[in-house]
Amino acid sequence: MSIRWDSLVARAVARELDEAFRGVRLRALRLDGRTRDLLLFFREHTLVWRLHPDRGYPLVLDAVEPEAGDHRLRARVRRVYAPPDERMILFELVGERPGEPGYEIVIELLGNQMNAIVAEGPERTIRHVLRTREGARPARVGIAWTPPAPSARLGTTSAVDIDTWVELLSPVPPPTRARELTRTMAWTSPLNADAFLGASAPAGDPEGQLRLGHARWRAAVEDRSSDGPTILDTDRGPQPYPFPIPDATSRPVTSLLDAFAACADEEIAAGDAPTALAVGPELLERLERTVAQAERRLVRLEAELAEREDPEALRAVGDLILARYAEIRPGASTVVLTGFDGGPVEVTLDPSLPPHENASAWYDRAGRSERAAQRLPKLIRQAHAARDRFAGLLEGARAGTVSAEQVRSALPGPTRVRRRGEDAPEVPYRTFRSSGGLEIRVGRGSKHNDDLTFRHSAPGDVWLHARHAAGAHVILRWRGPGNPPARDLEEAATLAAVHSRARTSGTVPVDWTLRRFVRKPRGAAPGAVVPDRVRTVFVRPDPGVAERLAEGT
Repeated sequence: MSIRWDSLVARAVARELDEAFRGVRLRALRLDGRTRDLLLFFREHTLVWRLHPDRGYPLVLDAVEPEAGDHRLRARVRRVYAPPDERMILFELVGERPGEPGYEIVIELLGNQMNAIVAEGPERTIRHVLRTREGARPARVGIAWTPPAPSARLGTTSAVDIDTWVELLSPVPPPTRARELTRTMAWTSPLNADAFLGASAPAGDPEGQLRLGHARWRAAVEDRSSDGPTILDTDRGPQPYPFPIPDATSRPVTSLLDAFAACADEEIAAGDAPTALAVGPELLERLERTVAQAERRLVRLEAELAEREDPEALRAVGDLILARYAEIRPGASTVVLTGFDGGPVEVTLDPSLPPHENASAWYDRAGRSERAAQRLPKLIRQAHAARDRFAGLLEGARAGTVSAEQVRSALPGPTRVRRRGEDAPEVPYRTFRSSGGLEIRVGRGSKHNDDLTFRHSAPGDVWLHARHAAGAHVILRWRGPGNPPARDLEEAATLAAVHSRARTSGTVPVDWTLRRFVRKPRGAAPGAVVPDRVRTVFVRPDPGVAERLAEGT
C-alpha cells in the first residue's frame, strides 16, 4: 500500500493528530533508518509514521516503553498543524522546564522523498533526521532546517471567486485541464482534480461543470463537506481521504487515523511486516543477524555431512599404499598404483612423508569421516532448533508480541566490536587445546598476527600458516626437544587451514617452523613475515576440529 498525500489529506490528518495529542508529553522518539519509521512514544499511545515510499501512513498504537537507544525529550505537544497547501505536518513541542528549548518534528510527505526531521529552538537546528539529504534543501544534523518556499498557487490563503475560476480554466482544452488545475489552484491534486472540474455533472454544459467543480473546491477548502472521511478504492489500492470523490467507489470511516489503521491491517494480512515497537532497531538488527548466522551454520553443517568422504574408500587407499609400498618412489606427490581389482588408481601423497605415514594419513581421514558421521546429525538437529527458535523470536518481535527483554535474554552474548580510538583486545589470539593437551593460539586477523607471533610466543614454539593463502598465524606452544607429536601438529595445522582463505579447499598445505626462524622485514604489511627452515603438512580444513578443540578451552 502506497498512500498518496495531498494538502487536503495533510491538513485533515494534522487536525486529528492535534486533537489527540495537544498538551500530551512526548517521552521519546525513534528514527529507524532501516525501515524508514518514525516512532513517537507518549504515555498512553505510540504514534508510528511509516515513511517508506511503499507505505507512507501514520498509526496510533498502544503505548510501549522506549528502548535505551531512543532519543529522550522533555517536551509537550503545543500543537500539530499543516502549513497551507503543503504536504507537510509539524508537531510544535515546548520544553517542560523554563529555559528549555522547544522542538519541531517535521513530517515531510513528498512522494518517494518522505522524511522526518527534529529541529531545535528558534534557529530550527536539526538534531535528528531520518534520511540525510543534500541539494537545495539539505537536511543533516547540525544545520538549520529550511522549509520549502510557501505555495504560490492561487487560493492558498484566500478563496478564488467563481469568475476567476471559469476565466482561468474554460480556455484550457479538456484533456489538459486537470494538469492546469493542479498547477495553478491551491489544495488540488490528481486525487481530487476530476471532482473539482465538475465530474458527474451533466454533459454538454462546460461552464456548468466548472461552476459545480468550483463549489466543491470551496466546500473542501473551507471544510464544509457534509460527508465524513472515507477510503477510496483507487487503481493503486485503498486511499484514505477527507471526503468522498464523485464517481469513485469508497467506504466511510469514522476518522482518517482509523482509515490508515484499516489499510495497515489489510497490508499485514497480505504479508507486510508490522513495525517492531517494543524492540529497538539495534536489537532487532542483532536478532536478524543471529537468524542469518543460524541459517548459515545449518547450511554449512548439512553441506559438510553431504560432502563427507567415504571412510571405506579412504581406508582402501591406505591399504593399497601399504600393499604397494615398494612401488612408491620417495618424495612423490602422486603415484598410480594397481588397484585390488586390477585397475589403475591415482593416489595423492605428502612428499615429505614415507609411504607408511601417508597410509596413516589416509586412515586418519577415514576416522575423521566416521567421527563426522556420528557428530554432525546431532549438530544439525541443534542448528535446526536454534534457527527455528531465533526465527520465531524475530517474527514475534516484528509483530510486537515479544518484548525487548525476551529478545536480550534469548540472544547469545554479542561479539565485542572495537570502536575507533579504543585499545586493542587484551590478547590478539583465540585459544584452543590439542588432543594431547598442548595450547594452540590462533591470531585474530592480520593486524594481530604480528602481536601473536612476536609478543605472545616463545622462540621454541611452533609457528604455522596456510601456504599461499591469507589467514591467521598459529602458534603451537612447545617446550620439549625435537618436533611436537604428529597429532598435535596436525590439529594446529588444521586450525591454520580453517582460519585461512583456503578453508574451502579439499586439502591445504600448511607451512610450519620454529618461531625463532620467523622474521619481520622492515616496512612489511601487517601479518607479512618471512619464515625459514619451513616444512609442510597437508591437512583437510575440517571445521569440526576447531569446534572440538575449542570446547576444551
